[in-house]
Amino acid sequence: MRLLIFGLSVAVAMLLFRACDRPVADNGVPTDPVWEIVDRAIKVHGGETVARASIQFNFRQYHFVVTRDNGVYSYERTYTDEQDTYREVLDNDGITRSVNGQAVALTDDEKRRLLTPLNSVPYFALLPYNLSDPAVRPRILGTTVIGGESYDKIEVAFSEVDGGKDFEDRFVYWFHQERHTMDYLAYTFHSGDGGTRFREAHNVRRIGGVIFQDYHNYISDSLSLPDSPIEQYDDLFQAGELKLLSEIELKGISVTPLQP
Repeated sequence: MRLLIFGLSVAVAMLLFRACDRPVADNGVPTDPVWEIVDRAIKVHGGETVARASIQFNFRQYHFVVTRDNGVYSYERTYTDEQDTYREVLDNDGITRSVNGQAVALTDDEKRRLLTPLNSVPYFALLPYNLSDPAVRPRILGTTVIGGESYDKIEVAFSEVDGGKDFEDRFVYWFHQERHTMDYLAYTFHSGDGGTRFREAHNVRRIGGVIFQDYHNYISDSLSLPDSPIEQYDDLFQAGELKLLSEIELKGISVTPLQP
C-alpha cells in the first residue's frame, strides 16, 4: 500500500476515464445490480462534477490541484521544505518535477516513486468516483447493519490486465442503502510488509456539488495479514475491537467546474 492511502500503477492512472466494460441492457442500464449500487454512489457523491473540474485541497504538508476534463487530467502537488519549493505533476504526458520554478530531470526510478503519492492521494480523496475504472471488478457480498443503518457490502478487486502491479489488492466498501453514500471501506495491501486497514468516514461535507469526507483510519491485530478476510471488519468495528491508527483529513477544499 502506498502513502497509507491507496496505490494504482500508471497503467490505471492513464485509464481513469475509459468506460467500464460491463454488461448493459438495450437502454444502457447495467444488468449486474452491483453496478447500479456503484453508479448511484458515484452520482450522489458528485461524480458528474468531478469529471470536469479543477479541485484543490491540502493533505498534510502538500497542496494538491486535481484537474479532469473527460480524459485529459493533471494531478499537481506542491510543497515547501526549509529551502525550496517543489511542484510535481502527473498528467497524460507523464511525470514532471520543478524546484523553485526550474524543471529538473527525473530518472525512471524517481518517476516510479513519485507516481504513488501523485496518483493515490487524489484517487482516494475523490472516491467513489474512480470505481467506474475499467480495471474494477466489483461483486456484492451481501447486506449488513452498522450502527442501526443498512448497508450494501461490495467487494472490489482488479483485473490483472489493467490493474497495475497492485492488482492483487482488495477492497470492501459499505454503501448506505438509502443515502447511497460510501460510509466505510476496508482494504488490503501487499507492498512493503503488507497489511489491512478499515476507514470510517466523518466530517462529511458537500463543496461545489462534490461530497468530501475525512476518515478515522483503523487497524486490527486479527486482520493484519494481506490475505485477511477484511469483509469481517464491520463486525470488529461494532464490537469496539479496532485500534485507531491515524486521521485522514482534507483541508482548504475548493471545486471549480470547467467551462464548456
